[in-house]
Amino acid sequence: MKEKLLSEFERVFGGTEDARVFFAPGRVNLIGEHTDYNGGHVFPCALTIGTYAVARRNGMDTCRLYSMNFEDKGIKYFDISEIEYDKEEYDWANYPMGIISLLNEEEEKVTEGIDMLVFGNIPNSSGLSSSASLEVLTCFVCRELFEFEMSNIDMALLSQRAENEFIGVNCGIMDQFAIAMGKKDNAIFLDTATLNYEYAPIKLEGAKIVIACSNKKRGLGDSKYNERRSECESALASIQTKKDIKSLGDLSTAEFEEVKDVIGDEVKTRRAKHAVYENVRTLDAVAALKNNDVETFGKLMNASHVSLRDDYEVTGIELDTLVENSWKAEGVIGSRMTGAGFGGCTVSIVKEECVDAFIKSVGDAYLEKIGYAADFYVVDIGDGPAEL
Repeated sequence: MKEKLLSEFERVFGGTEDARVFFAPGRVNLIGEHTDYNGGHVFPCALTIGTYAVARRNGMDTCRLYSMNFEDKGIKYFDISEIEYDKEEYDWANYPMGIISLLNEEEEKVTEGIDMLVFGNIPNSSGLSSSASLEVLTCFVCRELFEFEMSNIDMALLSQRAENEFIGVNCGIMDQFAIAMGKKDNAIFLDTATLNYEYAPIKLEGAKIVIACSNKKRGLGDSKYNERRSECESALASIQTKKDIKSLGDLSTAEFEEVKDVIGDEVKTRRAKHAVYENVRTLDAVAALKNNDVETFGKLMNASHVSLRDDYEVTGIELDTLVENSWKAEGVIGSRMTGAGFGGCTVSIVKEECVDAFIKSVGDAYLEKIGYAADFYVVDIGDGPAEL
């Protein structure tokens, strides 16, 4: 991979002198969906698939960015002192631009232009955080090339700010945190309200994590993601008139049931119910995993999907078809949608000897019902960003 990337960099930018190769992972969230902006807990892990970059300082004021995934869009040029979001002109390059803009906002950390070639082996619009991977990768590249101090947690926070302020997607911290702080063979049990976290070893003796990509394209900024967030904020404001809490993640299920009537809107009540119950499911799921109770973990994954389908309404026919057929397949311990929804991926825990049959049966059922194929990935849990 490294030689192929350097060869392509040489073709695009001429020469590989001073060029360095970097990687940042994608992520999958095992449970705890749409809880990260509601002050709840999440349980993601970094993957061994992700985004690669070859980069060097170029001695100019201009950055030159090129993506092997979007070769038809050519090289994207921008001046480091004049960075403005433009969806049409810059397309994918808006993500690194947002990072560089914020790095230079308070003190100039990126003091000259960079040449950067990127390649991702995360499926685009899959819900495995290709955009957050690119953001964290860009931040890491800049930190290493310009040798400034920044912790991995601060890289995650800056990457989230870029998504919120520059791209305009009101995302929580989970994606960027999981990517920046990834640890091989561990998921991250993260309290998004405090950023307290612990690594939890994932011991799936005799089972594998299988991701199914629906190939239904979705764009977070164009989706109902921000709408769901605002529905939860409205529900929270109503509850705060009766109960002193900072976020929906502060509530137990019993406390929610006591105060839910104050919300006064059936849809917003269901949105808030998902946020509260999903947070409790995440706590229970991590406790189950610590007790090596993978069966209970799987049941909680299934319940998570039902809640995302019925109360949060972010699944859709593609994800429901994948999950419902996964539940029928032999050897499946648990299955749910993962990511923001409205397309993207499902994550399943499948007994190792059943993986091939699972991919065939679920894939065939999906193709028959939806009319186009899903892609399947048997994934491993990897580390955070690194120089290769």
